[in-house]
Amino acid sequence: MKAGIRNILAATVICAVAIALAVCLGISGKTGREMACTGLKVTVLDSAKNSFVNADDIRLCLDRDFGEYIGKPLHEIDLDKAEGIIDKRSAVLNSEAFFTRDGLLNIHVTQREAAIRFQGKTTGFYADEEGYVFPLQPNYTSHVTIVDGKIPVRIEQGYKGEIQDSKSRQWVLDILEMVSFMKESHGWEKNIVQISVQDNGDIILVPRTGNEKFIFGGPDNFEEKFARIEKYYTAIKPAKEDGHYSSVNVKYDGQIICRE
Repeated sequence: MKAGIRNILAATVICAVAIALAVCLGISGKTGREMACTGLKVTVLDSAKNSFVNADDIRLCLDRDFGEYIGKPLHEIDLDKAEGIIDKRSAVLNSEAFFTRDGLLNIHVTQREAAIRFQGKTTGFYADEEGYVFPLQPNYTSHVTIVDGKIPVRIEQGYKGEIQDSKSRQWVLDILEMVSFMKESHGWEKNIVQISVQDNGDIILVPRTGNEKFIFGGPDNFEEKFARIEKYYTAIKPAKEDGHYSSVNVKYDGQIICRE
């Protein structure tokens, strides 16, 4: 008898839980379908490192290209479309759009991180560490290594993406490797204050101190070329007074050509 009562009670409890769960799910589904968008919250996740875009930029972008969303039922708002609009911005690496329980449309944005700025006579662009290029931004300048002069890269002004011309792409990748080496080895990044490209394609390195300009050639075999610069400083320069040489050519294998 007692066992029967326990079974009845257990069955009753299970039924009650099942009914409550069904009711909750029904209410939740109904709420999700009927809830409208209450507002927009934009978070630029890496704003402490870069300021290419800010929350107001993203808000204006959505207002212009996405259409009305505040007050619109959540299930009618296309999150993929919102992300696509934001991701088209040249300085945006990726974005994520989602709703919270209060009906807010949340946008999380990650910016591209510039590794180098290339500055020609009339135009310039950034490249990230993967060689992806994007235009200079009107509201913010990233404090990165600058390569100026006759930049041998064939892209249209305002271009964003992977460089299609193979020779141009390889040159940019080689420059990225060279600059990375300068940052990691022997303090070259601090000692070299200017990297310029001449009309003939030669890279010129200007040191922080001294009158010498180093003729580097192309960005290939950069480790050997920096080794020759180091040899100049340790074995050649000490034998002469400061300012004796105006140029030091290290672009040829096994040669250091100094000119007064």
